Amino acid sequence: MATFPAGFLWGTATAAHQVEGGNTASDLWLMEMMKPSLFADPSGDACDHYHRYSEDIALLAGLGFNTYRFSIEWARIEPEEGFFSQAALDHYRRMIAECHARRITPMVTFHHFTAPLWFTRGGGWEDEKSVDRFARFCERAGTALGDLIAYACTINEANIPIMTTMIRQASGGGDEMRLKALAEAARLCGGRPERFAPYLSGDGHATVPNLLAAHRKSYDILKAKVSGPVGITLSLNDFQAEPGGEALRDMADQLINGQFLEAAKGDDYVGVQTYTRVRFGEAGLLPLPDGAEATQMGYEFYPEALEATVRQAARVSGCPVIVTENGIGTEDDARRIVYTERALWSLINCVRDGVDVQGYIHWSLLDNFEWLEGYGPKFGLVEVDRTTQARKPKPSAYWLGEIAKQNAMG
Repeated sequence: MATFPAGFLWGTATAAHQVEGGNTASDLWLMEMMKPSLFADPSGDACDHYHRYSEDIALLAGLGFNTYRFSIEWARIEPEEGFFSQAALDHYRRMIAECHARRITPMVTFHHFTAPLWFTRGGGWEDEKSVDRFARFCERAGTALGDLIAYACTINEANIPIMTTMIRQASGGGDEMRLKALAEAARLCGGRPERFAPYLSGDGHATVPNLLAAHRKSYDILKAKVSGPVGITLSLNDFQAEPGGEALRDMADQLINGQFLEAAKGDDYVGVQTYTRVRFGEAGLLPLPDGAEATQMGYEFYPEALEATVRQAARVSGCPVIVTENGIGTEDDARRIVYTERALWSLINCVRDGVDVQGYIHWSLLDNFEWLEGYGPKFGLVEVDRTTQARKPKPSAYWLGEIAKQNAMG
């Protein structure tokens, strides 16, 4: 029997845009509804979590989890620059209070990919004004909600814009469709193509200094507002090299992982979000190894990546680590259990070696909208009927819930 530390956070996660539905003031709503669109599906009603959050939190608690990581939607709270919706803030306050009523620790993310359309139309995170714009949002939302928030995350995967940009550059070609879509979205909202900059499909290199500065400024703001720890989450792949690929690996590792982990030094925790490994050869990125199992996202089935990234995060940042996302897109729930079990054993190795790991939060609670891929990939512990919105926990939900209850696995 392998035991996790006392007080360990066992949870599942969602992001507002992926589950709430009807996020009409956001940048991605416009891009999803365009014809043609880069998105396989529009988010639409999503999982209607905006209205069904009480049912979903009760389900999470009933399964045995003690933590729920979710985001508050900036586009709902500040749908037009300078206008803050008290109704939206009141909604999220009720949602956080529901967590407390169910004895669930609320971990609240202030930015999870989507932003108000006005923000993205005005340059998004590529504009240095983004730092103060986001800080103003954190000030208002933190004042309204902070006393109920147990853990706060400033920005979800602050390194993902540069990661996606570098992947596009490494793969070569295929950029014409993206640029055409950005230009059309800008036209539709009265913006300029060179200024319209969504988080996931803009110039990631231009975002880095602003995202790092925004995290530092919002961290200080939220520390004065939130009752618990404040940190950031990062998308950390296990970067590996075949002979000849070491230099490329090291460069990518520093640009995508290292500089962001270094910027997290002094934070209360760093959130690690890992799904797979990435391999480099002398000429660049390598394909999946022959015979390797691929997930619905095209990733290699490689749960052991979590051990490497948790160790790296702890070593470089010096912060306690919370695994804030880990999971697999698959129709085969038995493979989800295998993946998660192997990931947890790799986490146990870290704990046994004295790494300060404080929690494991599985992605995701629900089968939900998976960005460009739409509703195809299934990451959820809970199935959602796309017609009736009925929830049905999968065997993996009960299996992981039992581990959470015992705080141990054998």
